[in-house]
Amino acid sequence: MFRNTRMIQAAVLMIALIAPLGLSAISQAAPLFLTFEPGARANGMGRAYTAIADDAYAGWWNPAAMAFNRKTQLTATHMPWMVGAGAGFDDMFHQYYGWNQYFDGIGNLGAHITWLDAGTQMQMDEVGNELGEFHTFEAAFAMGYAYEMVPDKIGLGGNFKIIYSYLAPGTGNTDSEGKTFGYAFDLASKFKDVAGLEGLDAAAVIQNIGPNVTYVNEAQSDPLPMTIRLGAAYQVLDSQMGRMKVSVEASKILANEDPLFQRFITGFEHMDETIYGAGGEYTYLDLITMRAGYFYDKAGEVTGPSFGAGFQYSFSQRYKLTADFGLIWGGKLINDYNKIFSLGFEF
Repeated sequence: MFRNTRMIQAAVLMIALIAPLGLSAISQAAPLFLTFEPGARANGMGRAYTAIADDAYAGWWNPAAMAFNRKTQLTATHMPWMVGAGAGFDDMFHQYYGWNQYFDGIGNLGAHITWLDAGTQMQMDEVGNELGEFHTFEAAFAMGYAYEMVPDKIGLGGNFKIIYSYLAPGTGNTDSEGKTFGYAFDLASKFKDVAGLEGLDAAAVIQNIGPNVTYVNEAQSDPLPMTIRLGAAYQVLDSQMGRMKVSVEASKILANEDPLFQRFITGFEHMDETIYGAGGEYTYLDLITMRAGYFYDKAGEVTGPSFGAGFQYSFSQRYKLTADFGLIWGGKLINDYNKIFSLGFEF
């Protein structure tokens, strides 16, 4: 039993080490895949996307932003994770699938799935004999709703998500598996043309509000990585030849050993763990987009530039296809860029 407990704790630590988060938050929150930011466009802009989200990634970044979408939108992202880090990480990947739809008189509904596949590991018994391979993965399914409270000005929204994490199997008849099941909520807002300045948007989001999850026993339960995000974006240029947007964002994980609602106050104790991002994109003739940004996470030691490019193609005056690629610095552990690939479709 104790050996299995150590296996589970080692798996939690492994996933913690690959997450671009502050050190204190890493040591206390789980499952951390809930904080992995999806989308090649968002990553290419330094992960400063909460105030921009105008596609099917809004469900993850800011469900309130769905309130302003009037088309059916679908998207998918694949991100190989920690390639080059060695130590068995090369088969890891993160994926995202999203959808949103506007319903006249009702508002916007959306759904998304996030999946972190940590690959296969070898299971050993107490004396070191190999028992076979097992697969580590984590997934979340979310349903969201958004409503335009003030037309073209204020949108409010939220998500309900179901979370499942499987880290390791048991090693005997009395050993429980290293798995957990949980749920959480997101609450979000988006404000357009702030202070009467056309093209200036702002957003505030709180993600992963929910009870602790348990892998081994309730005495060792872990808080969810409840995260607050604040963002702003500005449309610098909007002409027939091209468009340009810039954005900034700050996020902070509110995770410690205090009760859930107390963390809304005590979670701000270590402000040096705040993560910052800034970025911009320029779209030429609604066809080609170039992106760049900068991501700053001092506590997690993941600080560096990001880059991206995108291609959009509209046809039949209704349909639009998008393909995006992003690069963002992955930190000292891999000493390279994480690469993100995304596809989108709207009609």
